[in-house]
Amino acid sequence: MEKHREMNEPRDPEKIVDDVDRRPSVIVTTGELVNASGHPDQLKRHFGLLSICGLALTIDNAWVALGGSIAVSINNGGPAGVLYELLVACFYYGFIAASIAELTSSIPSAGGVYHWASVTPGPRWGRAIGFFTGSLNFFGWIFDLASIVSIPSNVAVQMYLVFHPDLTVKAWHVYVAFILITWLCCAVVIFGNRFLPFLNDIGLFLIVFGGLITIIVVAAMPKVHASNSAVWGDFSQNNAAGWSNGVTFLTGVLNGAFTIGTPDAVTHMSEELPNPARDMPRAVAAQMILGTLTSFCYAIAILYGITDLTAVVTSNGSFPLAVVYSQATGNKGATFGLLLIIFLSIMICVLGTFLTVGRIWWALARDNATPFSGFFSLVDERLSCPVPATVLCAILCTAFGAIQLGSKTAFTDLVGSFIILTTMSYALAIGSHLFTGRKNVPKGPFWMGSAGFAVNAIAFVLIIFFNIMFCFPYVYPTTESTMNYNSVILVGVVLLTTAWWFIHGIRKYPGPKLSHLYVNGKIVELPSSKTEHSE
Repeated sequence: MEKHREMNEPRDPEKIVDDVDRRPSVIVTTGELVNASGHPDQLKRHFGLLSICGLALTIDNAWVALGGSIAVSINNGGPAGVLYELLVACFYYGFIAASIAELTSSIPSAGGVYHWASVTPGPRWGRAIGFFTGSLNFFGWIFDLASIVSIPSNVAVQMYLVFHPDLTVKAWHVYVAFILITWLCCAVVIFGNRFLPFLNDIGLFLIVFGGLITIIVVAAMPKVHASNSAVWGDFSQNNAAGWSNGVTFLTGVLNGAFTIGTPDAVTHMSEELPNPARDMPRAVAAQMILGTLTSFCYAIAILYGITDLTAVVTSNGSFPLAVVYSQATGNKGATFGLLLIIFLSIMICVLGTFLTVGRIWWALARDNATPFSGFFSLVDERLSCPVPATVLCAILCTAFGAIQLGSKTAFTDLVGSFIILTTMSYALAIGSHLFTGRKNVPKGPFWMGSAGFAVNAIAFVLIIFFNIMFCFPYVYPTTESTMNYNSVILVGVVLLTTAWWFIHGIRKYPGPKLSHLYVNGKIVELPSSKTEHSE
């Protein structure tokens, strides 16, 4: 009874501050200790700096993502286009990553960009902008989950094809593998959460050393390498898109963006890290720096290993990169081994992506932004997992994967739209931060000061510019089958969100429960926490 009274008696404010000093990620609101999202902790903070950096790198998995889209990338300027477009994308995303690192340091929340976009505009517009930002971010990530699952699905079929070359690959072969991988990873995320930090350490090993082994093998085994001019040479000779060289190059940056474009991924794990305000910016930086280095070095190695570019582009297998490996090694066993490295590393990437997208939907649900929010906001604290939200993501992923049975082009457009959807969500948060004078969020351990105005402005302008370019048709002149439907998907998501806003959000969505943030020894009031709620 005495213990029960102690748990329910009002706590001494000085004692609260003492506790907060040991938990720099919590906030104080109405005498209760909660995290930066405005909710009590429900997930275990069992990730350390190394494991969270490993998670950041495994979700991005840049060199594998580049290899998985190599056939598409080559059409936008050949090998030279792959390399230069990747560098431009990494430069572009560097400004986005710096802006995101600053915001996650100030407000480390599982909602990530959704919460930041609710704060940065100020109290008048924060509720509506945050609502739309959360929707765009979720749809972008759920489409990305489908695209990531498709990579090991295709690799699995291709590994079988290495030793069974007479097999004619059918869409249903890949989809069966897609279903098995989706639900296996869903089960691991739900029931094996405590093992995920360890798995991320393995993923980090596979990305760094697996990538290094692949680079060495592909560089050392070919009897004949591609010429310097073929790899670094005239961009115009490899332009198969039909646009002018400049337009082809700018639209092709989308391939590099697909390689490196997940800077907010790890921020959705902020409530599972002891000191996210300090460590999250480091994880974002590690993802960008190592992702850029590994993907660029890997790209150089495989492009020098190609001896027949046409065979790669016109491959009828499920995973054209296998043709590159086969040309480079001339050995079925080596080809299989290199594909196995990709398969294992991308499987851990699928786990990390499942974690991210499940946490996004759960964060939206607990703020009553989704249908059936009471159900999807449930957390099994013993498993440390929002089970209903995670299962929903697996169901949606399975449904999106089925699209490839009817039209591979439609599936490619759908999953490819994740870049535009996620960057638009970044633009809403970063743009609001910039246009309100960067005054509506407290200063976290990582704060860019006056330089932040320039970084935010460049990030915002580049997002708008490249998203326009990414909506151009893939080839010119275009046909129904080569049309780019990214703009249609973006408008569709906005219209769907608008309908849900008027049906539910405008009356029943209160916005994130942000009140006061404890930063650098001070309790700081967040101006946008006083959201205006229309009844």
